[in-house]
Amino acid sequence: MAPETDIDKGTRIMWIKRRPGWALSESQVTDEAVYLRRREILKTLGLGGALAVAGRNALAAGPALPPGVSTALNLRYPPGRALTDEKAATTYNNYYEIATIKDVWRGAQAIPQRPWSIAVGGLCGKPKTWTIEDVLKQFPVEERIYRHRCVEAWAMTVPWSGFPLAKLIDLAEPGPDAAYVRFTTLANPKVMPGLSDPTFPWPYVEGLTLAEARHDLAFVATGMYGKPMPPQDGGPIRLVLPWKYGFKSAKAIVKIEFVKQRPMNFWQAINPDEYGFWANVNPDVPHPRWSQKTERLLGTGEIVPTRIYNGYGQFVAPLYAGVKHQALFM
Repeated sequence: MAPETDIDKGTRIMWIKRRPGWALSESQVTDEAVYLRRREILKTLGLGGALAVAGRNALAAGPALPPGVSTALNLRYPPGRALTDEKAATTYNNYYEIATIKDVWRGAQAIPQRPWSIAVGGLCGKPKTWTIEDVLKQFPVEERIYRHRCVEAWAMTVPWSGFPLAKLIDLAEPGPDAAYVRFTTLANPKVMPGLSDPTFPWPYVEGLTLAEARHDLAFVATGMYGKPMPPQDGGPIRLVLPWKYGFKSAKAIVKIEFVKQRPMNFWQAINPDEYGFWANVNPDVPHPRWSQKTERLLGTGEIVPTRIYNGYGQFVAPLYAGVKHQALFM
């Protein structure tokens, strides 16, 4: 780091270390010895034996999960927060294809989880339609604990099972003109009564730059809490983008396309003054109708400060170094 303050005309130099707003303090960084005790840490988080299930073959088989099958744990991104109670995380959901209320979990059970396929195409060298079974066999499942921040100012901390999105992208071999990835989600009016509302631009579409999609934090989740992904939380397969507001993490994905032009996302199409393309978490940029300074934790109701990039800035901030002139966060 270059010196920022020159005292006494060069005879003495004071080094001032200015920490970026997204950076963790030294007290928040996980000590290496603590990291190596990760199984013990998971117990203190309240997981118990939940993460000792959910092997990829078990996930492919459906809801019945045999005990004793372990997936790889990836704690490169310490959550810094206790896990949200499973019931709270799986019964408080946004799923407008079902209804505009939070209590949609019962109605979501009508969404068939098998058979399921994901069409991968667009500007890529190897387009392919994957069944969910193909996906689970091809990509080794790992477990990650991520913070999740909704644009509505509530938050949770969840153990997800899945794989990095970059692995699927690499197999598709995006072409030189591919700059964005567009995700389209299920729109089945037989089991999704909310699709009858003509004020919404169905189907639900989301998008990322190719660089964002290739970032290691970008995750394709097929399970949570050591179980297959519940329908109400986006089963059987969804995105998880922990540094962005939750509406970017598209649920029930059926199509992934590599495109040249930036996608017009679902909420952006509804109200571009309130919901932008980037949607990176930022406490200093309020939603036009409420503050983003704090967030309410599901399960406990505790109000805590919101962190820029949801606390993942040390990993993702470089992605946006060249776009500071844009409306980054909403």
